[in-house]
Amino acid sequence: MLMAPKTGRAARRAKMKGVNTPSAEALVRRVRALPAAGPLLAALGETPGVYLVGGALRDLLLGREPFELDLVVETDPGQMAARLGAPAHVHDRFGTSSVTVDGFRYDIARARRETYSRPGALPDVIPAGLGEDLLRRDFTVNAVAISLGGPQQGELVSAPRALEDLDARRLRVLHDASFVDDPTRLFRLVRYASRLGFAVEPHTLELARRAVRTGALATVSAARIGTELRRLAREPDPVAALQYSRRLGLDVAIHPRFGLGGPALARRALALLPDDGQRGTVALAVASLKVPPDELSAVLDALAFDAAQRDTILAAARRADELAAALQHAELPSQIADVVAGDGPELVAIAGALGPAGAARQWLESIRQVQLQIGGTDLLEAGIAAGPAIGRGLRAALAAKRDGRVSGREAELAEALRAAGANG
Repeated sequence: MLMAPKTGRAARRAKMKGVNTPSAEALVRRVRALPAAGPLLAALGETPGVYLVGGALRDLLLGREPFELDLVVETDPGQMAARLGAPAHVHDRFGTSSVTVDGFRYDIARARRETYSRPGALPDVIPAGLGEDLLRRDFTVNAVAISLGGPQQGELVSAPRALEDLDARRLRVLHDASFVDDPTRLFRLVRYASRLGFAVEPHTLELARRAVRTGALATVSAARIGTELRRLAREPDPVAALQYSRRLGLDVAIHPRFGLGGPALARRALALLPDDGQRGTVALAVASLKVPPDELSAVLDALAFDAAQRDTILAAARRADELAAALQHAELPSQIADVVAGDGPELVAIAGALGPAGAARQWLESIRQVQLQIGGTDLLEAGIAAGPAIGRGLRAALAAKRDGRVSGREAELAEALRAAGANG
């Protein structure tokens, strides 16, 4: 069932099918060239039975440079983690360990077989050989492995069709019950299709749509769905990922009014968002704009969003239109600042995308960076009594500085003292 195109007839047969399979030596060189491979190979030595698998190898075969490496071992993964010389985070149920060495993360799993007690349940795992481990995976292009040590070093092993699908840039499940057993694979399908630009094999696409139509997501906890949705939003292009989810009906399965009807608004918001903003949060907030806020609050809680992200998404649903209208009428930088008040960059970017892009951009790129050189202590030392006058003076000085009416510490202090004493 498995192909091992290392040398000889197997490699030639793969090449005849159009699969661009590197030689064992070339694959080993590619692995060694990875920054993350140094600590791993130094600890591994010539130990057999350790394999680089899944997405890391897929990306390597595509000419990309994976940062995190997924490993499968045919013995206790804890022993391999110990050899790497760092504390391991162990998941006993699944026989896996996670280790970080020199800033690089390694996920180490025991080769296993998986069974599901019911659709959507977490799998029950049984130790197995590498061949069965590959056949349990989500898509054929991830069902690939390369031996890292021992006499088989460099040997490439793959599930049926894996190399052909990788060469064709095509996503295909390994069996028809894949999305029923684990509906979170629906989100992975969206992530891979949007990130890699791979086509979805027609039968796989129909299986995915059927799983959504027949309520497969209802067999998974809302918290697990929330985790997958947040992973989707962390993709390099979260707009493309959310748009692709519409092809499967995943977005409306979360809520009938959730989703991106089109990419334009989200892309405008992301274009305005500064580097310190959360791109995934903006994409999710735009996708949530049409969900009634009370319903959205319940949905976000069920999906186990943390408080900060939840509040930002809710604020966009409740106030983005209002903030956009207010920004439309703000002219001076101090007026823009008053309108924005304590709102974060995500909400301002969304409001700007709804219309007043110039005012939003001013705030995000320059106004919010303006800071006073003076503080409350300076006003106290100048004879202003502690109390509301201090805050009034500082606010006036900051507004004047934002509008370009004062510059320098002395001018700031003079403006603050004038305002602090005006009603004092």
